Amino acid sequence: MKEEAKARNGNKIKALLTVTAIFESGTGLALIAVPQLLITILFGSFIDTVITSTVARVAGVAIFSLAFACCFARHDGLSNAARGLVSAMLVYNCVIAIVLVYAAIGLALSGIGLWPVVLLHTAMSVWCIMTLFK
Repeated sequence: MKEEAKARNGNKIKALLTVTAIFESGTGLALIAVPQLLITILFGSFIDTVITSTVARVAGVAIFSLAFACCFARHDGLSNAARGLVSAMLVYNCVIAIVLVYAAIGLALSGIGLWPVVLLHTAMSVWCIMTLFK
């Protein structure tokens, strides 16, 4: 019975890290390849400097790196490394949601994709919490 519970929790971590790898690799690659498009969709604003475009690409590389780590850790099940990565993704998702809400409310930025992305990161945060504490 205890082994079945461990297997189920390992499968939950695998599912979470797999979905995270898919979403974040797409986001990272989009920021690297077409940062202007993604920023316009999120914030309703166009990147107007080379510096902003470069910073967006650097962020894309960082996000893609997270996706890469999730992809390879998804088979580790209940290892401390996999749980650590889920913990890191919890922090990432929570802070991203907060930053995007601030962008919408505090900075009056709003593109068509902003609130759906806030909801996605909030849902991913909840999923991380449920996975870590069950």
